[in-house]
Amino acid sequence: MTTTRPTTSELIALVVQGSRALMAAGQSDMVWGHASVRDPGGRGAWMKSAGWGFEEVDATRVVLVSRDGDVLHGGETGRRHIEYPIHTEIMDRRDDVGAVVHTHSDAANSFSALDVPLRPISHAGSLFCYPDIPRFTLTGGLIRGRELGQALAEMLGPASACLMPQHGLVAVGPTLPVAVMTAVLLDRACRTQLTAMAAGPLVRWGAEADTLAKRAEVWSAAQMQAGWDYLLRTAGRLPAG
Repeated sequence: MTTTRPTTSELIALVVQGSRALMAAGQSDMVWGHASVRDPGGRGAWMKSAGWGFEEVDATRVVLVSRDGDVLHGGETGRRHIEYPIHTEIMDRRDDVGAVVHTHSDAANSFSALDVPLRPISHAGSLFCYPDIPRFTLTGGLIRGRELGQALAEMLGPASACLMPQHGLVAVGPTLPVAVMTAVLLDRACRTQLTAMAAGPLVRWGAEADTLAKRAEVWSAAQMQAGWDYLLRTAGRLPAG
C-alpha cells in the first residue's frame, strides 16, 4: 500500500489551520508560541514565521526550517523562530511525531510553579496521568540551540506532552490536529486543577485502571478529530488577521 506525500501547499495550509485553531482555543501569546509539521522529505519542520500572532498566520507566513536552523522555504517573507530546536530535535528523536506545538499557556505556568502532581480530576486530566506528565526543569529560558532542544526531547521521552516550568508547554502527536488538541487539553487540565486547589486540598481523583480505560474511550482518534474540527469552525468565526 502506498501513501501520497502531502504537497507543500497542503503542509502550509495545515500550519495555518493549526495556528488559527490554537488562537481559537485561547493559546495565543501575542506573537510567541508556534506549531509545526514534519517535512515528509526529511528536510526539517514547517512552522509559522516569527513576528506574527496565531490569528495572523496565512500561507505567506509559514517557513520550512532545517535542523541546522536554515530557512529552506519562505525566507523571502518570514523569519524563523529562535526556538525552532524544540520542533526539529523532538522530531529527530521521535519517528512517531509528525507535529509539535509549543505555547506559553498561563495555566501550565501557574500549575507547574506549584510542583505538585497533575491529577486526573477531569476528562482532560486523564490524558496526562499514569505516569505523571514529565517536566523540563533544566531551564526556564528559551530553547535556542540544539543541545537544549535535545535535552527537552530527552525529558519528553515517549510522552505526548511536557510541562516547561516558567515557560509553558510542549505537545506532540502523529498529526497536527492531535498535537494541537493535546496542547489545548493540557492547558485545560492545568486550569481545572488550579481551580479545584484554590478551593481546598484535592481529595478525589481517578484511579489508575479507571483513568487508563477512560482515556482510551474519551480521547479516541475520532474524539480528537471532533475537537479539532470544532476549533477550526470556531476559528472561522474569528476576524482574520
